[in-house]
Amino acid sequence: MKVTKLCEPLRLYILCVLIIAAPALDAAKQTNFLFFLVDDMGWADIGANGSTFHETPNIDQLARSGMRFTHGYAAGSVCSPTRASIMTGRHPVRVDITDWIPGQPNRPTNPLLHPDDRRHLPLEEVTIAEVLKEHGYQTFFAGKWHLGDKGHWPTDQGFDMNIGGHQRGSPPGGYYAPWTNPTLKAKHKGEYLTERLTEESLKFLKERDQTKPFLLYLSYYNIHTPIQAYNKHIDHYQSKAAKAFEGKTPTEPEHDGTNRLRQDNSALASMVAAVDDSVGALLSKLTELKLDKNTVVIFFSDNGGLSTLQRGRSGPGCNLPLRAGKGWLYEGGVREPTIIRAPEVTQPNSVSHKPMVSMDFFPTMLDLAGLPLRPKLHIDGQSLIPQLKGNEYGMRTFYWHYPHYHGSAWKPGASIREGDWKLIEFYHYDKFELYNLANDPSERNNLAKANPAEVKRLRAKLAAWQKRMKAKMPAPNTNYDPSA
Repeated sequence: MKVTKLCEPLRLYILCVLIIAAPALDAAKQTNFLFFLVDDMGWADIGANGSTFHETPNIDQLARSGMRFTHGYAAGSVCSPTRASIMTGRHPVRVDITDWIPGQPNRPTNPLLHPDDRRHLPLEEVTIAEVLKEHGYQTFFAGKWHLGDKGHWPTDQGFDMNIGGHQRGSPPGGYYAPWTNPTLKAKHKGEYLTERLTEESLKFLKERDQTKPFLLYLSYYNIHTPIQAYNKHIDHYQSKAAKAFEGKTPTEPEHDGTNRLRQDNSALASMVAAVDDSVGALLSKLTELKLDKNTVVIFFSDNGGLSTLQRGRSGPGCNLPLRAGKGWLYEGGVREPTIIRAPEVTQPNSVSHKPMVSMDFFPTMLDLAGLPLRPKLHIDGQSLIPQLKGNEYGMRTFYWHYPHYHGSAWKPGASIREGDWKLIEFYHYDKFELYNLANDPSERNNLAKANPAEVKRLRAKLAAWQKRMKAKMPAPNTNYDPSA
């Protein structure tokens, strides 16, 4: 006789047997994730990438213990787009966050009107935190969020805990208490924000549920403006600068802006040191708690360092040998310090020269955790495990779309990189620039006139991608008045 339905007592009995027989979750064998995301840290801001003024011994040691990427790219040249791309594995154009939130208003002095984009990460987007949480992970967020107002905060997007994340991009009230952060109350006057975020992260590691794996996402406000010296290290860097430099900081014109050409800002260097101290403290705690052997550590920045501002003043940082900085689609704006240490996957002191992009973190984390990939979600990213194991083969095409005006003096434009070729299209200036990054990583030799066929090919490919993605484009400003 065919049994089509079990009686309820028998069904419950079988379920109990299965639960008892199932192996207990062994957290010691699960893959944990510690993700460091720095704000406005340029590729050249760490010692591992050549900085001699900034001192980053803990970050440099992390690089020696894992894999350093020389061509790690942010999906955007400003914060919110890149942050959305990390969370979703999707290009900023696809999630319709192409500018920092809320961005600049349109102005009559601009010949183009930049398009409106979203001011929050939609709740229907599935984040890496949500997917990991579905698989039993504890998810902890600390620091800068900048992906929407209340109702779209980290705890609405898959994080169990949120310490300091809200809608603002810069620390409200500055780095020293009393601050006015709605999700983080200061303990005492003069408390330093990065120290507090580090303390909260250390507390999570110590008090976490040890039967579950975790995602600890520490998203620093450092080294974003306001540039406020970290008291613990400022004397050292002021002394170092006084001995090393003479005269004014050199600058150069960058289109309608001015670009800084030397790392010599003591206050900024002390803020970098605060991040390095924090990284060191968290890595030491992993070792102390015997979590270092099953915790993947990722270090990244959301965009290049702020080095270029409206003509007449420059930013606090310098991204040389890369050109320009935050806001710009030159390498200084989108190439980031990138380190991944994945136990039993990466080799110590390894270096990858193959480009990768911020959408790749989502599928890579799933893959490292032994979880099924979700290609319909992280559609614009790919797992980096082959690359982490040393496979440098294969060519990818990368696209950037920044159709907005920005305070760095950037004007609306877009770019594409394929192999060693990179094309930048400037809508505001109605021109193209073409560079060979293998021969000219500083993007000084514009090859557009000498290679019209390559310009035509890359321009067509960029335009086809924009059409396929339904990218929003700038439009002529019918009320344009340069004298307004």
